[in-house]
Amino acid sequence: MGRILLLVELKGGNDGLNTLVPYADPRYRELRPGLGVAREHVLPLDEKVGLHDRLEPLMDSWKAGDFAILQGVGYPYPNRSHFRSIEIWDTASAASQTLSEGWIAQAFQDTSLPRGAAVDSIVADTNALPVTGPSLRTIVMQDAENFLRQAETMKERGGKADAGNPALRHVLAVRQEINAAAAGLRDKLRAAPTPAHAYNQDSGLGRQLDLATRLLAARVQVVAIKIALGGFDTHANQAQTHERLLGVLATGLATLRRNLIAANLWNDVVVMTYSEFGRRARQNASGGTDHGTAAPQFVMGGGVKGGLHGAYPSLADLQDGDLKHTVDFRSVFASVAQGCWGLQRDFGLRQPQRLDFLT
Repeated sequence: MGRILLLVELKGGNDGLNTLVPYADPRYRELRPGLGVAREHVLPLDEKVGLHDRLEPLMDSWKAGDFAILQGVGYPYPNRSHFRSIEIWDTASAASQTLSEGWIAQAFQDTSLPRGAAVDSIVADTNALPVTGPSLRTIVMQDAENFLRQAETMKERGGKADAGNPALRHVLAVRQEINAAAAGLRDKLRAAPTPAHAYNQDSGLGRQLDLATRLLAARVQVVAIKIALGGFDTHANQAQTHERLLGVLATGLATLRRNLIAANLWNDVVVMTYSEFGRRARQNASGGTDHGTAAPQFVMGGGVKGGLHGAYPSLADLQDGDLKHTVDFRSVFASVAQGCWGLQRDFGLRQPQRLDFLT
């Protein structure tokens, strides 16, 4: 089966400049005189860039060499609409192209996944587009307890009442498969060990990470699990909101890492963040930032080659006030398809950039 991808969507457009801070560049202070992260609140990674100090829980992973930061990820002709840009990311489409299948589902076209597993991907938030398509069987499970209750009440139905109707027979067969998948997941989740380190249950992300950890510990044979953290659309009074969200993200991912290491699963998982776009380079008049373009992505896991990958976009060479991407996100997806599942996919790029962040 290869590795399992744990996809973490940062909903709203995460501000990359205040996540991976170009602290040594004087233009950063010029563009963000009130919103720039103060030097004493930056955790230097090299002589040019560093992490916002609310991401400090991830420094153990950085020092261990299993935390990669992909710099300047975006795409040509960027779209600044939340709905359209996340659709572009989720379907690995060009900006001028509309696709209906998610990029993970596309990766598994014309492949044969083990049918006995009954489910290929699990989504613990509201956006299932990356795994939407005929090649994957996906279950959306936003709440584990609610799912377990529903699975308990599902009754197995035979196909005897189809009265010779092929369409009805198909519907009944599909329902039976869904019921069987739900029952199988129910049993595996019940048998899964409790995570060694507790997640913050007040946080939606904490609850999703807890569910993901239980699914992984139960050895559910899926190719991907998707979770999300919302709130990143920081047009006004950004500093406090963004700091809080980065803290939630870092604490959650650091706890996940400790749990998966304790369960001897860290080498089997690749954790990757993504967001529909970054923010504009210059702060706005409301103490926030507006919709922008390129931003960093985080990738973590036992098979990840840690460090900085790709080039940080130049603050001296903006395009309409926005950062120019240095890495096409479809090259990232191509690297993940190869590194996680052994699949050669180019996602419409003539020559995907070779990104060496997975062993």
